[in-house]
Amino acid sequence: MAIKNLMNKSFLSRAISGAVLAVIILAAGLLGGDVMFALVFVISLIGLYEIFRVIKIEKSILGILGYIATVAYFATIRFTGTKYLLIVIIAYLLVILSAYVFLFPKYKTEQIMMAVFGFIYVVVLMSFLYLLRITEDGIYTFWLVFIGSWICDTFAYLTGVTCGKHKLAPVLSPKKSIEGAVGGIVGAVAVGAIYGAIIGGQLEAVAHPIISFALLCGIAGLVSMVGDLSASAIKRNYDVKDYGTLIPGHGGILDRFDSVIFIAPVIYYILIFVV
Repeated sequence: MAIKNLMNKSFLSRAISGAVLAVIILAAGLLGGDVMFALVFVISLIGLYEIFRVIKIEKSILGILGYIATVAYFATIRFTGTKYLLIVIIAYLLVILSAYVFLFPKYKTEQIMMAVFGFIYVVVLMSFLYLLRITEDGIYTFWLVFIGSWICDTFAYLTGVTCGKHKLAPVLSPKKSIEGAVGGIVGAVAVGAIYGAIIGGQLEAVAHPIISFALLCGIAGLVSMVGDLSASAIKRNYDVKDYGTLIPGHGGILDRFDSVIFIAPVIYYILIFVV
């Protein structure tokens, strides 16, 4: 009975925190503008802190430099768009390497590499949530990220539980199955097509929305699995269960957005150069 009660409390906590997170994202996605910018900026900072904590540099000079670079990166986006972002990234790399040289041997090479990787992995990729939202039709295409991630996860879970027999990545994630992966992608494609049929008449820059959204969500679903397993691989390498505890029942920001941050830039560039 005690175990059952514990499970119920855990499920309830996960459900409530998940609902709150969904409401926050829904509100920011609909409002867009500064609200969306602020949300992405904040979760990027938190996510960067989480991955820095994994490699134990969250309170070091390297960590502080990463937070300053995050502020500079988002300020650049806010006031100049994407024109100078590469300059910010290169400048951050040079600053981190300077810290490595002048503070040697305080930091290991692995920490330096992860400081750079963490910034690109979390901050740069996460920023595409905002960049996607401010594009033409962004108020509609923004949601493709979550259809390709969270909807895919839901269908993958349901398919895996009912039909899963063959392991997808037995070392990294023993519970994930090939059948679940297929079910997740099919589910994302179906929901994407339905979504395209519903809002297709509102779009200005997307041709054939039903087909386009179905394909985008299918690609996003595939990418989401790579993102999810990549995050799991990092945690396994550093023997960490969760990136944080900010979202009860889910873990940290990176535990919930591990696939989202991979999908956002993929959809952004496909919409710009292909669709």
